[in-house]
Amino acid sequence: MQQIENKNKEKVILVAVQKEELDEAFEYSIEEMKRLVETAQGEVVAVITQKREAYSGRTMVGKGKVEEIAMMVDDLAADIVVFYQSLTGSMAKNLQEQINARIIDRTQLILDIFAMRARSKEGKLQVQLAQMNYLLPRLSGQGSSLSRLGGGIGTRGPGETQLEVDRRVIRKQIRDIERQLEETKKHRERSRMKRKNSRSFQMGLIGYTNAGKSTILNALTDAGTYEENQLFATLDPLTRKIDYPGQYEITLTDTVGFIQDLPTTLIHAFESTLEESKNVDLLIHVVDASAENFLTHEKTVLALLDELEMKEIPIVTIYNKMDQALPRFQASAYPNLQISAKNPADIERLKEFLLTEMKQCMTPYHYALEPYEQAEMIRLQQQTIVESLVYDEETNKYLVKGFEKN
Repeated sequence: MQQIENKNKEKVILVAVQKEELDEAFEYSIEEMKRLVETAQGEVVAVITQKREAYSGRTMVGKGKVEEIAMMVDDLAADIVVFYQSLTGSMAKNLQEQINARIIDRTQLILDIFAMRARSKEGKLQVQLAQMNYLLPRLSGQGSSLSRLGGGIGTRGPGETQLEVDRRVIRKQIRDIERQLEETKKHRERSRMKRKNSRSFQMGLIGYTNAGKSTILNALTDAGTYEENQLFATLDPLTRKIDYPGQYEITLTDTVGFIQDLPTTLIHAFESTLEESKNVDLLIHVVDASAENFLTHEKTVLALLDELEMKEIPIVTIYNKMDQALPRFQASAYPNLQISAKNPADIERLKEFLLTEMKQCMTPYHYALEPYEQAEMIRLQQQTIVESLVYDEETNKYLVKGFEKN
């Protein structure tokens, strides 16, 4: 068994139940869980799995497996046991009575990472709201776990709550946070309407976590956002202007990455985070072509877009990390472009591709303007994509061709 070298990292044991899942899909879920733990600054020291036709209503896994987990915790001096499946309050309580380590589930782990990643006031409020909504129905099952063992993975961030707090107090805090988020939403809506009225073209980056969205944003704009090979490296939405020739404003928004089996609690948190992308003119779906399960990633994102009522927005697919793609890789979505975001030449190809796809979402025009219509010419240059502007001596008119938003 591999031992931890970094004494600051918490020792984590993963537990997962396999029901109908195929072995390959189940193994991928485990690997993704390991990466989540690493992102949360923990280290997996053991993985315990069990095949069952149904989950145990008391402890998720069988009685013998609970005893095995308890022994493993003692043998490895583990700090935390993370279950892949969501635990009810009573399950957590029953497990805690038999296991001498903190018991959390995958949802708490993801919320913990969200708490680490949130930078803006709104992002922190969203995390706090999600944590409280998760905690509220589970208070009865958590007491001995967190009050006895203090902080660590699963207890970080603005949503950390003393479990002795009365439910009524938590409900009041939830209402207060929802009110603050509603005010923030109104402010964003005003900013969005301002952009819309300016006739700028708005694009939004979406995709599975760690697909390379922030790398693409940085390559296309001067955003300078956090780039790292980690899950949920970006949480707060960020909008920046793309530097295309001409005066027409084209903006790009980066958003939080998606993940498979996203719990309902987190879908609502995503909904607020994705508000910036709900009214874009074009969605850019970034897919990690080097991921073995890239097709599953694609399906996960598209299913969540459907659930978030964003499936009607025009969408293009960018297959990223093609320099690391597997030999069996084959694109499944159209229109698409295959690139490596670290390659400057590919970024130029991406710019051209996006410009072509933008025009597909716009209306072509061909105007003949009188020389005195300078104001209209300036408006077209600022609020549309002008492809050509030439003076026709025969008609004494300016011929303008381009594309404008509907």
